[in-house]
Amino acid sequence: MRLDLLSRLNAERAARRAAILVTDVESGEQRLVLEMEVGSDPLAQELQGGLRQGKSGFVERDGRRYFLTVQAPPVKVIVIGAVHISQALAPMAKGLDLDVTIVDPRTAFATPERFPDVPVVAEWPDVVLPDLGIDRYTALVALTHDPKIDDPALTAALRSDSFYIGALGSRKTHERRVQRLTESGFTEADIARIHAPIGLDIGAVSPAEIALSIMAEIVASLRKERRRST
Repeated sequence: MRLDLLSRLNAERAARRAAILVTDVESGEQRLVLEMEVGSDPLAQELQGGLRQGKSGFVERDGRRYFLTVQAPPVKVIVIGAVHISQALAPMAKGLDLDVTIVDPRTAFATPERFPDVPVVAEWPDVVLPDLGIDRYTALVALTHDPKIDDPALTAALRSDSFYIGALGSRKTHERRVQRLTESGFTEADIARIHAPIGLDIGAVSPAEIALSIMAEIVASLRKERRRST
């Protein structure tokens, strides 16, 4: 790989932006396609497929073979609330190779003992989220039921490109949440990005089942363009 391509690829990695190195198998010629350039590339369809899958591999177009080296940032799941659902959700997310962080200012709940092998930040969301960063490869899950904790996190997520935003609570709870967010200046379209009630409707009852429904919804949002149409 040329040094200039490697430098640009490293820069995109550091900035948590996707990029694809396209190598013509026959000629060995290479070019780097940045995420924002994918749609206008001659191999747009193949590149978009590579980004959706997050995997490198061979593709063919017009009788020529190319190898796509896909570099996509690792997906992050930021969970607001060190609750029972979070305890079930964290290992599920880790099992899917997602980076998980638990955020909760309540130090009695946000302890390493309750969340082994997962970063736990005992801090208010509006303080810590700017450092954690929320981008298009980040899912934010608000689980505390406490507007003082959940609302600042949802506000930060709505002002970002987060691919998934979910909030626990009944429909009545969400109606009150919508009112507060509307008063804060968010539009109906903004608030519609929030999955509430959170999770796929699988009839979940226990914390583990609710966690499963949430993770299923996160994966569905992440892979939505790959889902089979019915």
